[in-house]
Amino acid sequence: MVGDAGYNAVEQTLTRLRVLDDRPVPAPSQGPGPSSPRTLADLYRDHRMRMVRLAVLLVDDPSTAEDVVQEAFAGLHRHWAGLRDEAAAVGYLRTAVVNGSRSVLRRRRTARDYVPPHQVNARSAESLAMLSAEHQAVVDALASLPPRQREVLVLRYYGGLSEAEIAEATGITRGTVKSTASRALDAVGRVMNPGPG
Repeated sequence: MVGDAGYNAVEQTLTRLRVLDDRPVPAPSQGPGPSSPRTLADLYRDHRMRMVRLAVLLVDDPSTAEDVVQEAFAGLHRHWAGLRDEAAAVGYLRTAVVNGSRSVLRRRRTARDYVPPHQVNARSAESLAMLSAEHQAVVDALASLPPRQREVLVLRYYGGLSEAEIAEATGITRGTVKSTASRALDAVGRVMNPGPG
């Protein structure tokens, strides 16, 4: 097992990734009334890049992440009339990004059966240059996790979601979220701090 120091290092690094990524969201555009309703265009402008960065951490490929987010916004457009408020819309987007990322990873596993093992998707030089060595180590460790463990850690520490919100976004119970996060932190800690032989 990884000690408290190992957990803390992983948690702090993942949280720092989120903090580094948090950029001020522009103020909502002012319409005719004092509190005009938010439009789909407002949500796209304010949340698109955050959703793309979330998807990149899940699928490890910027262009695929863009596609996942575009599909999520297309789905949001189709369900726009049934959503009660902006929080519900953002929750819908987050769940759609997680589900879209799962689909991508399933297709990759299937495709791997037909692609020689030495052909892997390498991250772009630009995306690698944007991360410090510590952050890169965490991203690499995340890539080694099973998809559900990666989802839970990314949503918890990068997305800043509560156990209940993660359960809603991933379709698993709060207890499963908690145990999955614990196992995932342990696995990431082992990858980042391998013990003696």
